[in-house]
Amino acid sequence: MATIEHFKISEIKAKNPINSQIRSTIETGFYGNNVQRISTIKEAYKLAAASPGTIVTDIPVYKPEEIGLDPESKVLLFNDGKVKGRAAAARRILGEPGVDQEEYAGKIREALYDTRYRKLYHATAYIGLDKDFMVKAHLLIPENHENIMYSWMLNFQYITEHFYDMYKDSKLLENEGDIYIFSDPDWKHPDHPMGLSFFDPQHNCAAILGMRYFGEHKKGTLTLAWGIANRHGYASCHGGQKRYNLSDGRKVVLGVFGLSGSGKSTITHARHDGKYDITVLHDDAFVISTEDGSSIALEPSYFDKTQDYPMDSPDNKFLLTVQNTGATLDENGNVVLLTEDVRNGNGRAIKSKLWSPNRVDKFGEPCNAIMWIMKDPTLPPLVKINSPVLASVMGATLATKRTSAERLAEGVDPNALVVEPYANPFRTYPLAEDYKKFKALFEERNVACYIINTGAFMGKKVTKETTLGLVEQIVEGTAKFESLGNLSGLEYIPVEGFEPDFNDAEYRKQFIARMKDRAQFIESRNTFKEGFDKLPEEALNAMNKVVSEAEQI
Repeated sequence: MATIEHFKISEIKAKNPINSQIRSTIETGFYGNNVQRISTIKEAYKLAAASPGTIVTDIPVYKPEEIGLDPESKVLLFNDGKVKGRAAAARRILGEPGVDQEEYAGKIREALYDTRYRKLYHATAYIGLDKDFMVKAHLLIPENHENIMYSWMLNFQYITEHFYDMYKDSKLLENEGDIYIFSDPDWKHPDHPMGLSFFDPQHNCAAILGMRYFGEHKKGTLTLAWGIANRHGYASCHGGQKRYNLSDGRKVVLGVFGLSGSGKSTITHARHDGKYDITVLHDDAFVISTEDGSSIALEPSYFDKTQDYPMDSPDNKFLLTVQNTGATLDENGNVVLLTEDVRNGNGRAIKSKLWSPNRVDKFGEPCNAIMWIMKDPTLPPLVKINSPVLASVMGATLATKRTSAERLAEGVDPNALVVEPYANPFRTYPLAEDYKKFKALFEERNVACYIINTGAFMGKKVTKETTLGLVEQIVEGTAKFESLGNLSGLEYIPVEGFEPDFNDAEYRKQFIARMKDRAQFIESRNTFKEGFDKLPEEALNAMNKVVSEAEQI
C-alpha cells in the first residue's frame, strides 16, 4: 500500500517517524464510540440529501451508476452563508516561525472534546489515481455537515473494488502515514475569527476548524498530498494538463499553471472547436515525476465555478453537487439552479469525471511544455522563456490578482497584483524544492516554458480567443517569435494591438517596475519565515539581469 494505516505492535512507539503530538491528537478522535464509518458513496449521498438545509434539486445526476450512485440520484445544492471562499490568513503550518505546537495541540484537543456529544462521520478516499502515486486520506466531520463529506468523497476517489485493488498494488511510500483530517465547521475561538486550518505536513494531518467552505477541505487535503509527492520525487502542480493527439502522430502534453479564476480550467478543457483530438489529465491537481516526466492526476472530479455556465449550458449536465449558488423554479415547477453568480460571487460545483469525454488518470508521455498563467499588465499575451533558470524563476514569481475564491483579512487590497509561486498557495515545504524540480524539468527534460497573460496588456483585455489561438500555434509548431526588447532568453509572439514598445517611456517604466517587484520578492524570501523560502542566488541574479537589460534599452 502507498501510505501506512495499520501498524504492528512492535512499530507502535513514540520514535516511529510517522508519529507526532498533532497526529496522535487528530487520529485518536477517529476511534470514538460516537463515530460512524461511511463505507459507500451511496450512503454519503443519502446522508447529504437528508441533511438540514440541503436543496435536493430536480436535476438528475448524469449516468449516476458510473459515479457509483443510485439511478434516481439528484444534484444537491448546499449554501454556506456569508463565507464563500478560502481564507489564507487562517492557515497555520507546524514548523513555520511562531507556530507553537503545544498551543495548537491544546486547541485541537479542546475542539475534539467539544464534539463528544455529537455524531461524527469518518469518510475515506484516495488521492492519486495511479499505482505509482496513491495515498489514502481520512476525514472526520460532525453530523449536519454531510454535504461537505459527500463532496469530499466525490472530489477525491471514494473506495471502490477497482481502486481498492489498485491501492493494494501501489508503490509503498516509506515513512508516510495515511492523511488524517479533523473538521468542525461550527468551531469558534476568539483567537481565530476567520477559523483555523492547521497543518502538520511532515506527519500528514490537519485540523480544519470553523470553516464551512468546501474549498478549504479540498485544498487542505491536497496540501498534504502535494507535500507527500514532493518528498518522493514529484513536482507538485496546481494547474491543468492536457494532451493534443495530432493527426501526424505527434502527441503534445501541455501543462498550465494558474490560480482560481486565471483561466487554467478554460484552457485545459478547451476543445478548439473540435480541431484537435484532446485528452485531459486534470484541470487543478496533478504531479509530474522528475524521474521519467510522467504525470498523474490526483482527483477524478472537477471543482469548477458556476459563474460562466447559465442553466441551459450543456456543461451543467455533469453537475454532482453545488455550493453557494441560487435556486429557482422552471416552467414545470422543477427546482433548478440560478447560476452565473447572481446570489453571490464564487458559486461552485463538483462536476463528474464524465465532463471530459477523453479523460485519463496518467500521462506516460513526458510533459512537452509548461505555461505560467499570469495577469501582469506589462507582458504581451504569450512570452517564451529560453533559459531554464529564468523559466523556473518566473514560475517562482508568478504574478496574478486576487480572486473571488479568497477571503481576505481586513485591510488587504483585493485589487493589488500579488506573487504566488508556481500558482500554489498550498505549499508547506521550502520554495527552493519547487524551484529545483521545475528547473530540472526545463534543463534536464527539455520542457519548453511560456508565460500566458490572461489579464490585460497595458489596459487592453486579452480575450480567451486570443489566448487559445496562441496555444494552437505552440501546439502546431507554427509560432513565430520575436525578441522581447532584446532581453536575454525572452521572446514573444506578435499580436496586433498587443505590441510591447520599449521606446515608449511609460511602458518601459512599468515593465521595469514589474520585474523589480519580482526581484524584490525573491530578496524578501531571504528573511521571510526566517529564510524558509530562500531561493538559490542564481534566481535573483537571473531576475536582476532582466531588470538591468531593460534599463539599458
